[in-house]
This record gives sequence, C-alpha cells and structure tokens, in this order.
Amino acid sequence: MQSRYALLTVDTEALPGRATRDHIDRLIWGRHESGTAGVREMSSIGDEFNAKHVFFVDMCATHERLDEMRDVVRWLDRDGQDVQLHAHPEVLPDSFWVSHGFEARPKFMNEYADDARATFVLKHFGKQIAEVTGKDLLAFRAGSFRWNAGTLRALKAANIPLSFNNTMRAYQMKRCSHSEPTNRPYRWSNGVVEVPLTEKYVPPRAEREARWASLTYPESSYFPYVAPRRNWLSAFRGGSDNMSVFLMHSWSLLYWDEKGRATYRDDQRLEGYRNLLSRVAKDYEVITTRDLLDLYSRGKVRATHAVDIKKAELKR
Repeated sequence: MQSRYALLTVDTEALPGRATRDHIDRLIWGRHESGTAGVREMSSIGDEFNAKHVFFVDMCATHERLDEMRDVVRWLDRDGQDVQLHAHPEVLPDSFWVSHGFEARPKFMNEYADDARATFVLKHFGKQIAEVTGKDLLAFRAGSFRWNAGTLRALKAANIPLSFNNTMRAYQMKRCSHSEPTNRPYRWSNGVVEVPLTEKYVPPRAEREARWASLTYPESSYFPYVAPRRNWLSAFRGGSDNMSVFLMHSWSLLYWDEKGRATYRDDQRLEGYRNLLSRVAKDYEVITTRDLLDLYSRGKVRATHAVDIKKAELKR
C-alpha cells in the first residue's frame, strides 16, 4: 500500500491591518484579553498526534521588531517545529528599500521585473531565520502566493530547494504568472522542486463560475472552501495523490471581529483543529520539509513532470 504524506503548513505573520497593537503578541502568539490561541497551542495540538508543523515565518511585516520575531523563531525551532521562510515585502516602508539600494516600487513579488530584488528578499530575510535556527533554509512560500519566474531563480540563487507556491486559486486571482493544475510535486527546469498547495477543482454551476478550493483550516474567505462542511476533509481524500499540503495561518485558531481584526472568542477552533488532526493522523504520515527532501532523494516521493521556468515569467 502506498504511503500517504501530509504537510501542515502555517503562514506565520503579523500584518499591520489585522490588529490595532501588539501585532506579534496577538497574531502569532495569539494572546488576547479573554484567552490565547496561537502558535504554541497549534504546536501542542500537533504534538498530541506526533505531528510537527512547517511554520513559514514572515520577517518583513515586523522588520522593526526583529528581536521579538527572533524569539518566535527560536521558540518554534526549540520545540522541534520546522521553520521556513515566508515573505510579505509589500508591507516594507519605502525607506527600507532605499537604504538597501533599491527603488521603492514595485511592492509585490509577482510584479518584480528583476531577479536581484527577489534574491535580496530571500537572502536578507532568510538569513535572519537561519542565524537563529543554525539550519539551512529548505523552503519558501511567497506572501499571498505572489511570485513569478524571478522568485524561482532567486530560490536557486539562495540554495533553497523547495517552493511551496503553486496554487490554481492564486493563479485564478492573478497573483502569479503560472500554476500547474496538480496536487503532486513537480520540478522546475532550474531544479527547484514545487510542492503545490492541495486544491480541488469545483465545476461551474448556474450561479457561479468554476473555481478552485484549497485545503485550509478553518474555511476562509481568503481561500474559500466551497464544498459542504461535512465533506471538508473527505472531499480531498479521493484520487491517486499521495501527498496533501494543508494551509493554516498563525491566527487560524482565532476569529475576526467586525473591524476585520483577530480576536480570541472561545476554544471551538482549537477543538476543531484537534479533531481535524485526529483524522489526518489516521490517514497520513505527517512530515516536515526535511523529511520530504529525504523521501524525494530516495524515490519515495517523485516529481511527476518538469515545467519550463519560462512559463512563470512576469506577464507584461
């Protein structure tokens, strides 16, 4: 029987508009006046099922509070979690770019026309994580899945072997230049291995166009899950795919208030996540990026095909 693998990926970020103050405390540690539900609680639930998470940590939004973010990275690494790079460079102030010899625009990574800018982001912020963990970076996910071929060339230049950026949902939303309609790993022509976010194609209906649903927790307006709730996980379990990549955020166990800011309400999402992982642990072997590279090197996980990097070039 073929083994089935799952990666529990968590975009760990403290973006400005999602809290009024104490962004790292509220959006990453999940500390609020009425309760706490953040990365510690998520990690603890994973440990109940011998499952480690892949925390993609964004150092851009909190570049002026580097010591606090180092503490986040340090705690995750010491807890045995897999810490990799995430980046929302669009939130960096103009002064940051000027001080490093770049123009302030463009802001979004999918709009970068030169590889130097993307390579700088990966190396500069990746170094901040590696200096804390003492480990080489193995994987990168772009903020909001905004990327292009320059990102892939930057990954090669930064010696980061895995890209976690393929999503048809983001392609549909014009956040990237190309994505393959697959849930299985494939290889770019420059050798970078792409690990797609697990998605399901939802055919068109009379009242809506065809769309892609992503395997997220909880269901999200950002990446809406459109199948009935009772089929939330089972809808993804069919077929021949032997790998599932889940998408969460550091604030996934929280709620949004009427102003769109994260808040703790109750423990229902913690319990929901515990129930989800109890099912995942029965169906999958939960792995890290290091495990994935080992499986790939031994042929246990294979790239289904190769894709020319030119397909992801910035569309002008």
